[in-house]
Amino acid sequence: MSDAQKSHAGPQPERLHKFLASTGAGSRRECETFIKQGRVSVNGKTVTKMGVKVTAGEDVVMFDGERVSPERKVYYLLNKPSGYICTNSDEKGRPRAMDLVPDRHQRIYTVGRLDAESRGLILLTNDGTIANIICHPRYRVEKCYHVVVRGRVGRRELAKLESGVWLAEGKSSPASVKQLAYDPKRGDTLLEMTLFEGRNREIRRVFAKVGMKVRRLLRTRIGPLELGTLAPGQSLALGPADLRFVHEAERLYEANKELWDAELPQQERGRRPRGTGGSPRRGRGGHGGRRTSRPQGGGRGGQGARGGHKGASGRPARGGGRGGGRDGGRSGGRDDGRRDERGPGRGGRRGERRDGPRDGQGGDRPPRRGRRYYR
Repeated sequence: MSDAQKSHAGPQPERLHKFLASTGAGSRRECETFIKQGRVSVNGKTVTKMGVKVTAGEDVVMFDGERVSPERKVYYLLNKPSGYICTNSDEKGRPRAMDLVPDRHQRIYTVGRLDAESRGLILLTNDGTIANIICHPRYRVEKCYHVVVRGRVGRRELAKLESGVWLAEGKSSPASVKQLAYDPKRGDTLLEMTLFEGRNREIRRVFAKVGMKVRRLLRTRIGPLELGTLAPGQSLALGPADLRFVHEAERLYEANKELWDAELPQQERGRRPRGTGGSPRRGRGGHGGRRTSRPQGGGRGGQGARGGHKGASGRPARGGGRGGGRDGGRSGGRDDGRRDERGPGRGGRRGERRDGPRDGQGGDRPPRRGRRYYR
């Protein structure tokens, strides 16, 4: 059952800390602390453990001796100016975007975030269901931005931005990028970027990955909600008719769930997966960590330490010393002047294993790790 169907079906049981947060007592994490402190009771019994579920209108929930109930859901559209942060508390005392909303009596929070330097459209509400549908990329609610970058933007950079780049937490989702204008006096390019997700400073980091610096960033649209003539610092109260697109997005997701979930990028943390064109590991071969086959021969000097497979007599060179005798040599190779089959020059690509079989494959001893075994 979707969230919209649950809302039409009437009050549903929910966890106590979530219910308490919907009353305006605090954030969910703060409400968990209130429960552990013994400040919350349900139907006359004090609750100190997590996991208890309550139903609005049926269970009596008391907080610090007073009965609490969920607040009325409110929605505000704000044109955030530069210099304001999207958080409910700040240790540095910087101005908050939520303070720009006048005559608010409920505890609200921003849906997604814009960093302090960015400007534009942002939604504030106390409805967690609406906030989740707008923010989560699986519901495909578009967010449109005007981005000003320094210099010209070529086709190669546009292709990278549209296909997604690797960030620290995974690959960014595909986006639509259009070039709107170029200012020859300032040397700036104006782009329009549309995407579904919104990670922390994602647009600035994505452009930095392709070697571009974002000079100005403005969010102009969230779904069908547009910035329009809303002045910086002004807010606008929204009604149910303005949020129909949210329920439509949820309905479309339920109808295409399997296909849309399969198209979401895998959020792999850490380094970029190997085998995707990254730099090969040292000492593991020249093709992204793939080991190369090694010919049979002697120990450290069976092929002449850096040389080819056969000597001038056509027989495998003897093991033992560094050079494998007169037929080995440092330059290696065949006596007819042809290059060694593993590569030009001194016997292979940089990073490949050079000489000697593994233990149990012949030779007088296994190869040693070190400067003479790895280049």
